[in-house]
Amino acid sequence: MFDLGHARSFVAVAEEMHFGRAAAKLNLTQSPLSRQIQMLEQTLGVTLLDRTTRAVRLTPAGRTFLAEAYRVLAAAESAARITRRAARGESGVIRLSFTAASAYRTLPHVVAHVRARLPEVDLVLAEMVSDEQILALEENRTDLAILRPAPILQDPKSSIATAPLVSERLLLAVPRGHRLATGRVPTLQDLDGEAFVTWSPKGGRYFIDLLDTLFETGGVTPRIVQRVNQVHAMLALVGAGIGIALVPASTRGNSMADIRLRPIALPATAQPELLLAWRRDNANPCLVSVRTMALEISTES
Repeated sequence: MFDLGHARSFVAVAEEMHFGRAAAKLNLTQSPLSRQIQMLEQTLGVTLLDRTTRAVRLTPAGRTFLAEAYRVLAAAESAARITRRAARGESGVIRLSFTAASAYRTLPHVVAHVRARLPEVDLVLAEMVSDEQILALEENRTDLAILRPAPILQDPKSSIATAPLVSERLLLAVPRGHRLATGRVPTLQDLDGEAFVTWSPKGGRYFIDLLDTLFETGGVTPRIVQRVNQVHAMLALVGAGIGIALVPASTRGNSMADIRLRPIALPATAQPELLLAWRRDNANPCLVSVRTMALEISTES
C-alpha cells in the first residue's frame, strides 16, 4: 500500500508536470522524487505518468489516481487537524448536568458562552438534583456539574473539585391577591405564620438548611404546608394559592400570570450559590477548556 508521502510526491508532479519543479516544491532532488513515483507505480501496478525528454503527462490511470490522492490527503489533513483540536480540548464531548433552577438563567449563559467559544465541543445535557449530580460525578457519568453546595463537597479528600459559579438573591413568590403582593418591600418578619411552600429533603437539602438558618436567626416561623423537589412545582403551587415561597432570583424567567415575584429585605448571607463541579482525575481533554469558559460567566454576571 502506498504511503502519504508517495501521494504528495505524485500530486506535486501532476500539478507541475515537471519533475524538476516538483522536486524543488518538495525540497527534494529530482532522483529521489523519480524513485518515489516509480515505487508508487510498482505498488499500484499501473503507469501513472507518461514521461518523455520534453514532457510529463498523466495517463488515464494517473488522472483517476490524482482525484483519489487529493481526497486521501484532504482526509489525512482533516484527521490530523481534528486530532490536534481534540488534544487541545477544542473539540469532543462534555456531559454537563444541571439543577432545574439553573436552567432559567445560568445554564443558558454557560451553554451559549461555550458554544460561541468552542463550537466543536458537543454538550450533552442532563437535569438532576444536586445529590444525583454528586453521585454521577463520583461514578464518572457526568463530566461537569452545575449544582448547589453540599457538605460532602467540602471534604478535602473528596474526589470532586468545585469552583463558585454564581450567587443570587432570594425573591418572595406570592399569589397576586396576597397581602404581600403589593405595597412596601416585605421583610423576613412578614413571613411569620404564613402558609409556606418549600423544598423537600430529597431535592433541596441545601435550601432547607439555608432557610432554616434564616428563619431561626430572624425569629420567624412560617407554617410549612407543602414540600416539593423542583422550583417550577413550587411556583405552580404558589400560583394556585397554596402558600408563599422564597425562590432564587433566576426564576424570574419562569413567568406565571397568577404569581408575583417581589424583592424582600433579607440578610446579605441569604444568597443561594451555584457551584461548578468536576472529578479531579477526569482526563477528558475538553474539561479544562469548557470549565474555563463556564467560569467566565461568574465574572460577567
